[in-house]
Amino acid sequence: MPKARKNTRKAPITHGEVAAPAGSSSNPAATRAVIRRFHVLLKRKAQLEKAPGDARTAQALADVKHEIESLGGLKAYQRMSTIGQGNDRGGGSEKIFVGWLQDIGVAGSAQAEEKRLRLLEVGALKPDNYASCSAWIEATPIDLRSNHPAIKEQDFLLMDEEENCAQWDLISLSLVLNFVPDAPNRGRMLRMAHSMLRPGGYVFLALPLPCIMNSRYLTSDHLEALLQTVGLSVVKTRWKEGGKMAYWLLSKSQPDDATAIKTYSKKVVLRSGKRNNFAILL
Repeated sequence: MPKARKNTRKAPITHGEVAAPAGSSSNPAATRAVIRRFHVLLKRKAQLEKAPGDARTAQALADVKHEIESLGGLKAYQRMSTIGQGNDRGGGSEKIFVGWLQDIGVAGSAQAEEKRLRLLEVGALKPDNYASCSAWIEATPIDLRSNHPAIKEQDFLLMDEEENCAQWDLISLSLVLNFVPDAPNRGRMLRMAHSMLRPGGYVFLALPLPCIMNSRYLTSDHLEALLQTVGLSVVKTRWKEGGKMAYWLLSKSQPDDATAIKTYSKKVVLRSGKRNNFAILL
């Protein structure tokens, strides 16, 4: 009589474990979809909060808030973004920032002078992104909703601009500007960063590439002219055709006069077709 065949099929796991979240590092497409949906909802929320306060608007706002919460709120967005900074997905953008500072000699100068540069890291999802540079960078990580005791819970746009005027050597705005729900506050964020930098300071800006390359209201040339008007001169840029991200290293310079700033106070359609509405206004 033949031996009974041993059942080698694994039983399904139904207890003690849960499925990986949709935004796990094994599912990058789902992660990006959740992040994009958050951006849409936050923009819609900002629009509704400025709209006339009738019953219809109130209901629409309630629906948007409900969907944000159903996705897990800001905490879920942070988790998705943290996954995107994992080593299996290329690591955090701080590597590019630090590399550029080394390339232009800023790191060497600080080390030679035994001086630590004050860095304000806006939208920090991890407390130790710059730990490897602690000999020459003194990092202060902040975020709207802190997920770690070492990250200060702070809205950058609510920081005291006078108190912080010319107080920072470095400011990181990595995947931050695109999370601001309205165009005027994106411009205000850039102007605040300029004000808060010390002379000779640098801003690191990182954006999803479609914000620039697939926008009705922005092109790379338009953005760089806008930055120059704010008083942020382009030192280095990095992106590639078909890529996902774009990076800029910006140095503090003299802002243009009010007439030039007014040029960027209204949306101007620069490209037609099926494109996104990302814009920055001063």
